[in-house]
This record gives sequence, C-alpha cells and structure tokens, in this order.
Amino acid sequence: MAQKNVRLRLEAEDGSTSREYRVNDGKVEVRSLQSRRECDPRESSWHRLTPQQLSIHVERNTVVARWLEHRLGWKRLLQACAGQEMHDWTTAQDRVDTHAG
Repeated sequence: MAQKNVRLRLEAEDGSTSREYRVNDGKVEVRSLQSRRECDPRESSWHRLTPQQLSIHVERNTVVARWLEHRLGWKRLLQACAGQEMHDWTTAQDRVDTHAG
C-alpha cells in the first residue's frame, strides 16, 4: 500500500525549533515549527524549496537529501535540483507498490 502524506521532521537538540519536510503535488516543501511556548502561525506555513536549496542538500549529502532520494528516486531528485517541473511525480515507494501487486 502506498504511503501518503509522509513527512520528515528534524528537531533541534535544544528542542527550540524543528523543520518538517514533505513532497506535496510534486513540490518539496519545508516549514519551521517553533516550540509550543513560542508558537507563531506564520512560521508554520509550508514553503517550496528552490532548486538551489535542494542542490545544497544534495551536495552536502544531508539527511533531507537521503530521505528525498529514497522518496523520489535519484533521477527525480536531480531533476528537481536542475529546476525541472515535477509533473505527475510518484514517489519511489509508490512505483514499488504498483509493481508488487
């Protein structure tokens, strides 16, 4: 079964801020989540990562890049870094699920 609405959350060691990543309609998005005591609704809105931001993650081999490679596949991640539109993308997991049945 395909997993929908899968997200990656990275939390700061001191618990002050965390970032949450998702793939939504073929776009890689991120939002910052403040600690509960400092909640600001504007900070929790989703923002699309630019091709340059994605490229930095890939160059640095971050946890985000590895997660995206697993979710999207390396080819689609490379296309996103190049700024190509991501129409009709399916995640790597979705492709495996369709071939498994």
